[in-house]
Amino acid sequence: MAARSAMWASWRGVRPPAVRWLLVARHLSLVPAAELTQAAVRAALSGERPLAVLPAGPPAAVDAARAVLRPDEPLEDGADLVVVTSGSTGSGRGVLLSAAAVRASATATLDRLGGPGSWLLALPVSAIAGLQVLCRSELAGREPVALDRHEGLAAALARMPAGDRRYTALVPTQLVRFLDAEPDALRAFDAVLVGGAATDPALLARARAADVRVVTTYGMTETAGGCVYDGVPLDGVQVRVAGEGIELAGPVLASGYRLDPEGTAAAFAGGWFRTRDAGELAEASSDGTARLTVLGRLDDVVITGGVNVAPAAVEAALREHPGIADAVVVGRPDPEWGQRVVAAVVLAGEDAPEPAELRRWVADRLGAPAAPKQVHVVPAVPTLHTGKPDRRAVAALIPEV
Repeated sequence: MAARSAMWASWRGVRPPAVRWLLVARHLSLVPAAELTQAAVRAALSGERPLAVLPAGPPAAVDAARAVLRPDEPLEDGADLVVVTSGSTGSGRGVLLSAAAVRASATATLDRLGGPGSWLLALPVSAIAGLQVLCRSELAGREPVALDRHEGLAAALARMPAGDRRYTALVPTQLVRFLDAEPDALRAFDAVLVGGAATDPALLARARAADVRVVTTYGMTETAGGCVYDGVPLDGVQVRVAGEGIELAGPVLASGYRLDPEGTAAAFAGGWFRTRDAGELAEASSDGTARLTVLGRLDDVVITGGVNVAPAAVEAALREHPGIADAVVVGRPDPEWGQRVVAAVVLAGEDAPEPAELRRWVADRLGAPAAPKQVHVVPAVPTLHTGKPDRRAVAALIPEV
């Protein structure tokens, strides 16, 4: 009976004193991504066995995740899942998530989308977006269907239960590829969540014009995944924009960073997570709901000649050019301008637009300071295991001038 009481309290997000005492000595169970099972997810969500998923990929990536997770060290009280952030602009960190926070996020997502359904897993399970697909499936009482990289979207869709609501989550690059190759399959989903990186307005307009029910998501590992859908916070999530950028609060929040009390105190003080993203809150609509617009990372802003340039805006402008399929923009030190805007671009065809043409293209849309002073063609944009652009790798590809 005592064991049942403890389990029930855990599912409700309340741990009795005896359980809290036992958690002090708990250690993480590290599971390679290829070996993750729904049983392991279920055990983590019930508070039985804390879980961390090692990324698939080269040994160096796995070793880096192990170094962050430090499974030999006792796990912090209250943590049931530890997810390593992507580290797109720096070293990854281990984010401590309670089962209650993950369940709160999954429940609010299903409520927002219209109810439980079957999920297609198309993202890495070592990242929060992929892991949440498994968690939402668990709460919905469904078995997730994994997309095989050798099959098409339609083939995966055919393996999903007929007559059920169908959902998936993608990064923008995947959305582009499926829109090009299998738009009919995309239309079959009741919702296609898109997150992990900024989504160009032109891409969203194209998807919606094709009758794809795309939903933009904003969030991060520290908020147990997306917590703002199409600019509107999920139930229970609070958003404010302060001098240091967007701040988030609510039941989806992580408890902190693995073995980093100072970093935890700085990022989560007062029950608000400081995202370091720039944003704007529009005036409340008739129902009292304010809409959030994300403007990009504060840390990514390029200050050139005293003008702030948002890389995401330059990337979006470059992708609108008919000769450019993808782009990543970074800042480089410059003796005259302080920083200069540089771009790595993937061509849409065989003919490369002249750099001067691309500069004019961006300047006409965003102003002269935003025009890249250096353009470098790459065969593909390097990505992290989450699907986000690896900005450090991109910067390494662009030669110094």
